[in-house]
Amino acid sequence: MRKTALFSAAILAFAAQPLRAQQEEAPETAPVSDPAAAAPTPSPAPMSASAVGSARTGPERRLTGADLFDLSIAADPQIAPDGRHIAYVRRSNDIMTDRAVSTIWLIDTATGAETPVAARAGDAFAPRWSPDGKRLAYVSTEGGSAQLWVRWTVSGEAVRLTGLPTSPSSLAWSPDGRSIAYTMLVKDDGPKFGSAPANKPEGAKWADPLEVRDLLTYRADGQGYIEPGFEKIFLVPATGGAPRQLTFGPYHDGGPLSWSRDGRTLYFSANRQPDWESDPVESEIYALDVARGTIIALTGRNGPDANPLVSPDGGKIAYLGFDDAGRAYENTNLYVMNRDGSGRRAIAENWDYSVDAIQWAADGRALYAQYDDHGETKVARIGLDGAVRDVAKGLSGGAMDRPYTGGSFTVSDGGAVAFTGGTWARPAEVQLARGGDARILTDLNRSLREVKSLGEVRKITTASSHDGKTIEGWLTLPPGYVEGQRVPLILEIHGGPFTAYGPHFSTDNQLYAAAGYAVLSANPRGSTSYGEAFAQEIDKAYPGNDYFDLISIVDRAIALGIADPDALFVTGGSGGGVLTSWIVGKTNRFKAAVTQKPVINWTTQALTADGPAFFGRYWLGAQPWEKPELYWSLSPLSLVGNVETPTMVVVGAEDYRTPVSESEQYYTALRLRGVPTALVEVPGASHGGIAARPSQSAAKASAILAWFEKYKTGWKRPAGNAAAK
Repeated sequence: MRKTALFSAAILAFAAQPLRAQQEEAPETAPVSDPAAAAPTPSPAPMSASAVGSARTGPERRLTGADLFDLSIAADPQIAPDGRHIAYVRRSNDIMTDRAVSTIWLIDTATGAETPVAARAGDAFAPRWSPDGKRLAYVSTEGGSAQLWVRWTVSGEAVRLTGLPTSPSSLAWSPDGRSIAYTMLVKDDGPKFGSAPANKPEGAKWADPLEVRDLLTYRADGQGYIEPGFEKIFLVPATGGAPRQLTFGPYHDGGPLSWSRDGRTLYFSANRQPDWESDPVESEIYALDVARGTIIALTGRNGPDANPLVSPDGGKIAYLGFDDAGRAYENTNLYVMNRDGSGRRAIAENWDYSVDAIQWAADGRALYAQYDDHGETKVARIGLDGAVRDVAKGLSGGAMDRPYTGGSFTVSDGGAVAFTGGTWARPAEVQLARGGDARILTDLNRSLREVKSLGEVRKITTASSHDGKTIEGWLTLPPGYVEGQRVPLILEIHGGPFTAYGPHFSTDNQLYAAAGYAVLSANPRGSTSYGEAFAQEIDKAYPGNDYFDLISIVDRAIALGIADPDALFVTGGSGGGVLTSWIVGKTNRFKAAVTQKPVINWTTQALTADGPAFFGRYWLGAQPWEKPELYWSLSPLSLVGNVETPTMVVVGAEDYRTPVSESEQYYTALRLRGVPTALVEVPGASHGGIAARPSQSAAKASAILAWFEKYKTGWKRPAGNAAAK
């Protein structure tokens, strides 16, 4: 529900010998420690991409594209109420199918022993404990389509409960453990206009029928063209039986779901207004009478209210939301109200962080909340009196390629926090915190971690040349980096733009570092985790002054004696692709660039992307026909006449967030101007899934390195080759 990753992008972590910063030159350039990392064999000096393979005389100590198939990551840790077991999702790459496979494993928190729960055919995900902790519900594709299963922990027997036409989600056990609520898409026929002639001869092969669409958002990234229908709430007996649909009507009734303590009411969030299509932010908390089917709205402000969660005593409901002020970003705040909707109030109202997920403490006097702080993810215990204290840090998790913040957590009745945590040198593992330091319970990548030498990650800071604001970044060094050595630098810009990088594992960064580059992952203004005002600096002005932040932190890497000022390169995806294209239109300092899945023209983006109700209204404050000059002034295409930097363009062939036409416009404009370029499409890839398949993730990173290698000495327009204006 948070207005952040409109340009989504993707995350992971390993082991390297920390190198000490030069204190006299860079007191703030401290290595980010990794206490769990093993010390690998020292690496040779950095070498170029073309030399990595040919110079080998033994096992490859650096990360390679082939190693991506051997990576695993922990996700969605669910601790049992008594804290004795943790069920979690293990995502491992399968070299035969070239994709991540999800399985569920059970950890004994006392011994650390692991047992597979659902690791047979298909994928298994979304584990959820019954209230008594004796059963585990989950979703599995074993046998074909995604269905709801339940496993009895004592006997180990598992039973499939459903035979549903579409995938269930947002599983929620009833308090008595007799039923499970879930949400599911209920399809309908959709509109029909026109028909083919009725005289089709027997055996004739005619074209497919017309496809008619009447939704404002008629396609979605990672989903494709949207099937007509609405998400609805269902109930099924926990021992099997016919599911019962609980909500109806032309609205999407979404999760998560939360039960009243007497089991008579389900709470959910939705936008059930007639204009739901054109108001992408709005939602309210609703109370659903399970027996009678009546629905009552408990909130009513202008802005989203979502993620309802009933307190242990049943008297209160916590939820997340914010007041809609028409800005592209707002912090998501924590609220509590009485179960009838009265007494609504913000908790820790002056706490300048955005809340991502919540869970009640067993005593009902506080809530646990996940949040990001300066590029790192933490869990805090927030009292109903507004007192805040951290109970877990170092959360990590998500996808594979870039070092985004992320992770997830749950809390036992006794206050033990299970979470996914990692470092720049280690992918996310299941960890457990009990009032102090966390204990790592899994070691999913030990075989690689013990032999691979990764690039050390250091935090650097600088003052922006624009206004002196402090800008943070993380510098990944080539393995075996020698102090004082200058190396080529890749500025790698995050997407979002309302997201943040941190000291988290990144396959892209480590592959670039293995080829001899330092990689700078910066958080310019607009990044989250630095307070609401910092993120709102780019509201209705993106791209803009974030350019100065990025150039300033590149200059800092040069001043530290690490980056070679004559060997600078730039890349980034989504929002980072926007800024990459903007940068090469502003300066010729970079030898080469790769813009990945960018927005190039805000007019075409606003009218072809999968968020048409959002981009114009919230990002630019007007529709294209209302302020065409504003749209053009913020479009990187407006600066293409200045570009003299060889720039590759990369996009997923099924990207509906920043559609392929955006990349094609830029590629064609560069070709018309005679600037070296290449258009690289990733077959079958969406915006968010451009690095989802290991082979494509490796190939994409390899293509970027090859482009930088080709233009490592830069490019000058040949005499007589005039730039097309």
